Amino acid sequence: MADLAVKVENLSVKFGDFFAVNTISFSVNKGEIFGFLGANGAGKTTTIRVLCGLLPPTSGHVEIEGVSVDDQAGNDLRIKSLVGYMSQKFTLYNDLTIAENLDFIAGLRKLKKAAYLENRQKLLEFIAFSGSLKSTVQDLSGGIKQQIALVAALLHDPSIVFLDEPTAGVSPDSRARFWALIRLLAQSGKTVFVTTHYMDEAEQCGRISLMSDGKIIALDTPEGLKAQIFKEPLYEFSPIVPLNFSDLSTLQASGLFSYFEPYGLKFHATIQDHAAWSTQQSELAQKFEIRDIKPSLEDVFIRSVERK
Repeated sequence: MADLAVKVENLSVKFGDFFAVNTISFSVNKGEIFGFLGANGAGKTTTIRVLCGLLPPTSGHVEIEGVSVDDQAGNDLRIKSLVGYMSQKFTLYNDLTIAENLDFIAGLRKLKKAAYLENRQKLLEFIAFSGSLKSTVQDLSGGIKQQIALVAALLHDPSIVFLDEPTAGVSPDSRARFWALIRLLAQSGKTVFVTTHYMDEAEQCGRISLMSDGKIIALDTPEGLKAQIFKEPLYEFSPIVPLNFSDLSTLQASGLFSYFEPYGLKFHATIQDHAAWSTQQSELAQKFEIRDIKPSLEDVFIRSVERK
């Protein structure tokens, strides 16, 4: 128990008659990069808001570093000192300089000036920022803005960092740089709780929780999820002749496949009717190049979340 950064038991959050989060349980280890995946509206952000002490749970029990979130009056400030939160919506003020933004956040956190300035310098070195603190935020590139937002979330030296879609809308190079910083944070002992819609980013998480309709439908390592969701062989179908929509609709409705989804210009499929497959495979080979492949996290997401 001492190694748990987050402990959630039967958490529910209800708005009127609607369950945004419906009786979920999970835990996150200290120093872990924990991924939260799901379609928009699955309940990810609501869960994070509860874990950050920003939203009271309707029912259930939540602990952050052993401190109960349930007792809002007694532990509110303790929870907020333990967590850093970077929301999916950019939260720095565009018309202020970098220094003014960070000074403002340090004031809200009531950080002592000397400690704040020392930690600010360490964090700016951590992200390898070499620009001027007098630069106005609106003049920064998207990637640099996100890195400065990360510095803002870390100013009070939290032990857990919640990153809600932190790389949305930035370039691939900036995403790669940001994830290098995430790995360094975990290596330093901080727990990183991250949501993302990029499957290549999710691959870098130690474990991943899949959410749908307010519930956790699967939780495992990336490789564990692939094995869990795809127990049967997965095939890639690459068209070698022109296909029309009618051909594909007929194929999908044939009952031959338990899973048949587009993947770029190709298709990924699992077999449902093995008897029919043995008789139709040679015919299909005239229209497709067919090969065995390993499932990706995108396959996992489509099959378990989007199709649901």
